[in-house]
Amino acid sequence: MNDNTPITPRPLHQRPEARCRVMTAQELRDHGVAPAVAHDRCRPGGPWQMPLPGVFLLRSGPPDAEETLHAVLRYTGGREGEAVVSGLAALALHGFTSVPPVTALDQVDVLVPRVRRLRSTGCARIVRTHRMPRPLRVGDFPVAPVPRALADAIARLPDALTVRRLLSEAIRGGHCDPQPVVRELARGRLLGRPQVASAIDTLLTEGRTLAEDRLLRAVRLGALPDPCWNVALWLPDGPFLAEIDAYWPRHAVAVEIDMRVPRQRGDTTGTDEEALRRDQTLTGLGITVLRLTPRALRDAPNAQVTTIERALAAAESRPSASYVVVMPR
Repeated sequence: MNDNTPITPRPLHQRPEARCRVMTAQELRDHGVAPAVAHDRCRPGGPWQMPLPGVFLLRSGPPDAEETLHAVLRYTGGREGEAVVSGLAALALHGFTSVPPVTALDQVDVLVPRVRRLRSTGCARIVRTHRMPRPLRVGDFPVAPVPRALADAIARLPDALTVRRLLSEAIRGGHCDPQPVVRELARGRLLGRPQVASAIDTLLTEGRTLAEDRLLRAVRLGALPDPCWNVALWLPDGPFLAEIDAYWPRHAVAVEIDMRVPRQRGDTTGTDEEALRRDQTLTGLGITVLRLTPRALRDAPNAQVTTIERALAAAESRPSASYVVVMPR
């Protein structure tokens, strides 16, 4: 037998996955290729190679990004949803420009259920977890959502500058909002790491700036009356009430961008209870409080315009609110 001799009843190039020439030992057996033949073809100088145990690339030369990812996923041998690409490789698939291409990575992180007994080897880094994410399909691959991929990548990055660069691109590039990122970092117990803690304030600041811009565009989109932007509300005798992103004094309607995120244990600032008490105080003064999330402003700006319009219209038929002092914050 030479390298051009047909070795299967059905030629390999006719298989549905011919565009990706990566197969497992079992798939080769199903095509009539005995294990000994497959291993012989992977000899030095041979036409095939075995990038991972039991996984064959049916050509010579360095594998490309797709072949590398297919090899890693084939190596796990799991059912659909039991192997998810994460970490830097997932961010590369999501289009992050600050991340090296898959072919430049030493290893590809792949999440598998904790009960799986797999070991990392070669280009496959197995991450066993009890929190399997619901994957997104990016091309042919099951990929962790950006917040989870970021958390898994940052867990292995000691460099604060790289962490800051990744978090900044996630927000500036429109890949996600800060809150789900911070939630994933909290779940991974990463918020206390110095390289992460130093970047969180920057992350939240950039997220707020982006959300404020979306709110401004939503108000203009709906041709709504101009509000007072970024103000603090006080009672006439001095007690501070709240900081508000947009306030319509004549209608007593306040809009606050909900930027609440998980905090370190023992930190009670920005908690749900505090926000609830503040809202109850404003409501008691006759002020309508609308909380809009950055995600809602991004994904459904028209719906947010409708919410504000209804609140402004309802103000025309309700009793006048208590007088409050409006000052720049």
